[in-house]
Amino acid sequence: MTYTVLHNPSCSTSRNGLVLLDEKGISYDVRKYMNVSEALSVDELRDIAKKLGADSPRAFLRDKDAKKFELPDTASDDEVYAAMAENPRLIQRPIGINGDKAALGRPIENLLDIV
Repeated sequence: MTYTVLHNPSCSTSRNGLVLLDEKGISYDVRKYMNVSEALSVDELRDIAKKLGADSPRAFLRDKDAKKFELPDTASDDEVYAAMAENPRLIQRPIGINGDKAALGRPIENLLDIV
């Protein structure tokens, strides 16, 4: 099984998550989901929610960016997934994925829970 980290290089928490995994000797692949070529689809976002054990994409939605991009509090889950796929800034980071488990790296130590 390959550990994958959804990573945004411009995010200090995301960078610190990679440092933590390196310090612990955990090998991983990086997916820079902010790049168009590595963007996440709605289906992938739904799968991440399932792996996080979340009932809603709001479990890994960046609230401050949701306000900034005027995503209404009343948006349906389908609308939130679509907004996240279109604008990946709405996705919390880092997220670690290992097999059928995922962990939101806030705090970054959560990334170790799925090793």
